Amino acid sequence: MLRQLIGQVEELCGPHSLDRDERWCILDFGNSTMEHDFCNFVEGKSGPLKIVEANKSPPTKKCRREKSRQKGDIMEQQIWKDLPEDLVEAVVARLPVATIFRFRLVCSRWNSLITSASFSQQYAEVPRAHPWFYTTTTYENVNVRAMYDPSMKKWHHSSIPSLPSWMTFFPVASAGGLICFMDLSHRNFYVCNPLNCSFKELPSIQVKAHLNMAVGMILNGKTADSGYKIMWLDDNGNYQVYDSMQNSWSCSGNLPPSIKLPLYLNFRSQTVSIGSMLYFMCVDPGGVLCYDVATCTWRQFLIPYPEHVTNHMLAASGDQVLLVGLLSKNAATCIGVWELQKMTLLWKEVDRMPNVWCLDFYGKHVKMTCLGNRKLLMLSLVTSGRSRRLSTPRVVTYNISKREWQRLPDCKISRGRKRLLLTCGTAFDPFPSALA
Repeated sequence: MLRQLIGQVEELCGPHSLDRDERWCILDFGNSTMEHDFCNFVEGKSGPLKIVEANKSPPTKKCRREKSRQKGDIMEQQIWKDLPEDLVEAVVARLPVATIFRFRLVCSRWNSLITSASFSQQYAEVPRAHPWFYTTTTYENVNVRAMYDPSMKKWHHSSIPSLPSWMTFFPVASAGGLICFMDLSHRNFYVCNPLNCSFKELPSIQVKAHLNMAVGMILNGKTADSGYKIMWLDDNGNYQVYDSMQNSWSCSGNLPPSIKLPLYLNFRSQTVSIGSMLYFMCVDPGGVLCYDVATCTWRQFLIPYPEHVTNHMLAASGDQVLLVGLLSKNAATCIGVWELQKMTLLWKEVDRMPNVWCLDFYGKHVKMTCLGNRKLLMLSLVTSGRSRRLSTPRVVTYNISKREWQRLPDCKISRGRKRLLLTCGTAFDPFPSALA
């Protein structure tokens, strides 16, 4: 029955099923394309509805089938009217994100339902197949941001009005539908939900940090309503943890003497979060540095990387830590995926990119950037030959659980045909009601 109700909601919340007598202000997901700003607001206006009938034909006798259909529509409307609110929340929580935003347009009651705390709990209980990806790049001195929805296989332009337009920001971490941004000066952090544009500027850090830093983010509970923590770490061992409930940065101590400085962190690899643990990737010596945010304890694992692997980066799927990198030998190059064995603390190869795809890399220099490293990997690949001319960027995804590779449609600039070279990104779980 629940599946039938979900189907009825998707049909009811189509682009032409909107109640125009309500006043609303939400994101326009129904017609969102790369030619339309993903976070533009649409404001509906209420007003009297005028109906003009011209050349009205005389009433005709309705057939039995049409009468039955109308009777069924009346019964369905009555069923939805009498449904308990918790059941409506359970149905809506299982809809696609775009349908949820159209659902808000039906009436004011359903609009307020989406922002309720009980709906947030229902939405958090539903497992999501894939995360979304938030990417950014610079084109003609303009910051271009885009989001990719794997379920719809569609790119959307993103605009966050609260971020200062004259500064360059990078998405560095995410949790619970919220994305943490960091500016180039590494002194300012911002948290935002790109779906509803909820925005928060964090207090400036007071510690003089290294130019480069690794950033991780976790939730205190199942949703952002229970708070979140953000941590930064640099090569000199300086670190701080931000608590959203206290709205302040703090440092709970120093690194243990067993962890030698400098850390030589791999800043091209994103931090991996599993539960209350944050995993940072080290280059020399190779391995993983772990910090438990709940207990404020450090652990370091010296794990040698596989031979002939470059551009290696950490990834996660469930409670499993993985490694993805370019495996090069002689003139051949391919992408490999390794899994960290908990018993032996060694990397075990589990998959490689199909050989047919790897033929395009033969004899070329390949540069790989990981734009998302949770459950579904997004990899941006650029090749260059002897002329050192960069090729057209290629973006692929890798489904860790199904071990499937897939090419993505091109991400183009708004109202243009120029394909973008995505330079930075992060995976995030879309959460329509999460607030920064």
